[in-house]
Amino acid sequence: VRWMMYWIVFSLFMATETFTDLLISWFPFYYEMKMAFVIWLLSPYTRGASLLYRKFVHPTLSRKEKEIDTYIIQARERSYQTMVRFGKRGLNMAATAAVQAAAKSQGVLAGRLRSFSMQDLRSIPDEA
Repeated sequence: VRWMMYWIVFSLFMATETFTDLLISWFPFYYEMKMAFVIWLLSPYTRGASLLYRKFVHPTLSRKEKEIDTYIIQARERSYQTMVRFGKRGLNMAATAAVQAAAKSQGVLAGRLRSFSMQDLRSIPDEA
């Protein structure tokens, strides 16, 4: 449980740090403070990640639990509909490609059979 709390808090820190790093990286001792914060989160003596998780993250997740569940259900339904739509589109493309290939090969076959028509056979001298 302790590691779960750490990784959740650390991932939130990394997500926010990606954007704030561009704005405040010029601040003196910024990188040293960032390292100290990560060590504070990780340390078993300070239990910084557990403290932040219990004070901020868990209450926020508990308050928004129904919204998160609704969003997950909607995402699942949309993903199913999207997969069905892409599957139909893929099958239509495959069927179209198969029909086009058959039509092209039929034209080649008809051209070859035409070369063996009766008119072509009459032009060959009879040497019987």
